[in-house]
Amino acid sequence: MENKAYELFAKRNNQVRIRVIPGHFVTQHSHVNACVDMTRVKSEAKLARAAAKLFAESFSHVYIDTIITLERMKMVGAFVAEELTNNTGINMNQEIAVISPEFTADEKLILRDNLVPYVKNRHVLILAATATTGMTAMGAIRGIRYYDGDPVGVATVFGGTFEIPGVPVVRLIGAEEMPGYTSYRPGECPLCKKGVKIDALINSYGYSKI
Repeated sequence: MENKAYELFAKRNNQVRIRVIPGHFVTQHSHVNACVDMTRVKSEAKLARAAAKLFAESFSHVYIDTIITLERMKMVGAFVAEELTNNTGINMNQEIAVISPEFTADEKLILRDNLVPYVKNRHVLILAATATTGMTAMGAIRGIRYYDGDPVGVATVFGGTFEIPGVPVVRLIGAEEMPGYTSYRPGECPLCKKGVKIDALINSYGYSKI
């Protein structure tokens, strides 16, 4: 499976890279024909910092109190906060919190009482590894608004072409840069209908071969 892998690079900085493994994969919501492997961006400091610098450049003009990190992106989030507060811009020398929420079984964002003050009446940036359909981002936005926060942006390393009214979305690598990348509802997957074996299960921690 891994011998088919190739890399995609962010156009603004080729240090930021993701690995793509073609095949038949199952996520929580869908079946996809490629695994987008974010391990290096999430785990290696140099890559995480390079991605954070690009995000900080994109949101340097947006006031941010809190960064909510999804999909184990907390290291990147910490570097984004550092870049925003250390560089010239609207957030220079400000305090920015970086938190990770919990989710219910039906994917509703929840915050413990000790974390609510970081969202209530605050400007909140959502940071994700992948956002192909926008469903996860929209769920996070609904959660932030439920806690009376103001979602001011969505930042994702790999993202689809969706838009969210009133909330800017920044993608470092677009899904359109991956030729033939397709996501299917489980009951509509043509690979399943053809009897193509599932290669692995995917979640935010990575992939597990079957």
